[in-house]
Amino acid sequence: MRVGVPVAAGTTVAVVLRRRIPVIVAASSKSSMTSNSGSDSSFTTIKEIVSVEKEIKKSKFIAIAGPISTEQSAQMFLSQVRDPRASHNCWAYKIGDQHHRCSDDGEPSGTAGKPIQSAILSSGLDRVMVVVIRYFGGIKLGTGGLVRAYGGVTSDCLKTAPTCLVKSKVQMGVEVTFDLLGVLYNQLQSCHAEDIKEDYDTGKDGTAMVSFKVEFDLVDKLEDAIKSNCRRDLVFYKT
Repeated sequence: MRVGVPVAAGTTVAVVLRRRIPVIVAASSKSSMTSNSGSDSSFTTIKEIVSVEKEIKKSKFIAIAGPISTEQSAQMFLSQVRDPRASHNCWAYKIGDQHHRCSDDGEPSGTAGKPIQSAILSSGLDRVMVVVIRYFGGIKLGTGGLVRAYGGVTSDCLKTAPTCLVKSKVQMGVEVTFDLLGVLYNQLQSCHAEDIKEDYDTGKDGTAMVSFKVEFDLVDKLEDAIKSNCRRDLVFYKT
């Protein structure tokens, strides 16, 4: 999307446009990869696909950010939003702590993918991908200029995106006698437990193993409530 802005020759202009792209999943492709160990029980991501456009020294940069969940969804997102007519389609994404990937797509090494990736990490968002499409305007920006351009448009794009907190579910189990099943189920319902299953093949007469899923931030509350109402020394299993 072009915006007519009268400027003097050689002047840098940043024109930020917000728009929504009608696409639903998110993306990936030339790549470098970094990994960290560990994963959080909850994360903040963006609710929908958004984009921001900037014009810098006659080059147009369009950053498109979208939520993703897997590397496959990242690849799909990239294929949907990339423009083969553009000079470069640079990108980065983050899926948890173990999957960070980025691509310079022909720009000098470290001047595009890494700045996009750094902006994503600085935002605190997860399960998100940003593709920055560049249409070269004839004026070279230099290494520092490219880093600022790609990182800056990514940051601006992510700041416009509505976000949401996603809470992970914890798989739990507890072994109880039959007479406590009613009490247990009342507590499970109060904490909105899901995927509740019973296994009576415990090797103990009159005992069942009840497994379920509950939001991670309700685990301690649920354990305390079950112990308090059952008045037994119960052992909980978590995975």
